Amino acid sequence: MAFLRRRDSGNGEGQAPGSAQPPAEPTPSEQPTEVQQPTYEPPQGEQPPPPETPAPAEPEPSEPEPATPEPQAAVVSEPPQSEAQRQEAAEQTHRDARPQTQEDIPDNIWDQTRHGEEPYKWHSGTKRPHGSTDAIEFIDVKKSFGRNTILNGLNLGIPDDQISMVLGPSGTGKSVCIKHMVGLLYPDEGDVLVHGESVPNMQDDELFEMRKKFGVLFQDGALFGSMNLFDNVAFPLRQHTDKSEEEINEICSRRLREVGLSGAGDKMPNELSGGMRKRAGFARALVLDPEIVLFDEPDSGLDPVRTALLCELIKEIHAENGGAYVVITHDIMSARRVADYIAVLWKGRIVESGPASELFNSPNQFVRQFLSGEAQGPLGME
Repeated sequence: MAFLRRRDSGNGEGQAPGSAQPPAEPTPSEQPTEVQQPTYEPPQGEQPPPPETPAPAEPEPSEPEPATPEPQAAVVSEPPQSEAQRQEAAEQTHRDARPQTQEDIPDNIWDQTRHGEEPYKWHSGTKRPHGSTDAIEFIDVKKSFGRNTILNGLNLGIPDDQISMVLGPSGTGKSVCIKHMVGLLYPDEGDVLVHGESVPNMQDDELFEMRKKFGVLFQDGALFGSMNLFDNVAFPLRQHTDKSEEEINEICSRRLREVGLSGAGDKMPNELSGGMRKRAGFARALVLDPEIVLFDEPDSGLDPVRTALLCELIKEIHAENGGAYVVITHDIMSARRVADYIAVLWKGRIVESGPASELFNSPNQFVRQFLSGEAQGPLGME
């Protein structure tokens, strides 16, 4: 017998139609899924945009480790490779040690100066009155030979009718002063006056006449080796005067007698000792009765006794003839014996000048050191 299933009009669970039941909550397995975002599809022919890369997560801040300082490379200065480079390095070190000064001082003057000291620290330039007129005057004289400056603003007055001494260390320009006096050298700057007349501005004939005022005793006598002693002494008279041989003979004999060489007129220079050649040169310097006599280191090469005798001779002949005697030397004993006036020359300038008695008592440290010959003081081996 066939059974027919009754057709339900409800919800299929035996509920009568019309009785609404609230919808049951879905089970967890039936929870609705997250709505998917629509995918962007670019129009045909366009490239899709690159996918966004998520930013990396920032690491949590941690305690920084102390940085270890990197060792600096030691700066090694290469030593100079040659003697010229070593010399240049030494000179540069010396230049860097120079104190600041507004004056343009030549390098060779700095080389004579102690490190860190001003070159003209001791140059007071004090001129003590000498009680006479100036026979010779230097006015702001500068003279250089190449890069070496010898005279650097020299101001000096040589008094008339006195024995003057220009003292100073070796190589400081004393002999250069003599050559300026007689016009053998001209200053680069400044002026030299002889009895008020400018030597650099003289014409040749004026210079020739001016030189007749001078007698010069050179360091070694400067005798002519081919002439005997008498002819050497007579040479200036024969060259510059019209005197007869009888007059020349009388003058030369007298001058040779004054210097103690009356019996040596026939000897040749190579037969004379050093002291005799000095005295013969002195006799020749006097034969023209000069107004100014220059002595360029007359005591060089002489023993102390001969030096003392020559100094006495200079004093005696000056007392007899007068005039301006200028002795260039660095011998202090000679200065004590004969000097009436002293000028101390150093680094091309006068440190101090004045009567000898005042200079030997000067408070200036350099003057005191030089005139006493002490090792301690401003003057060293520079």
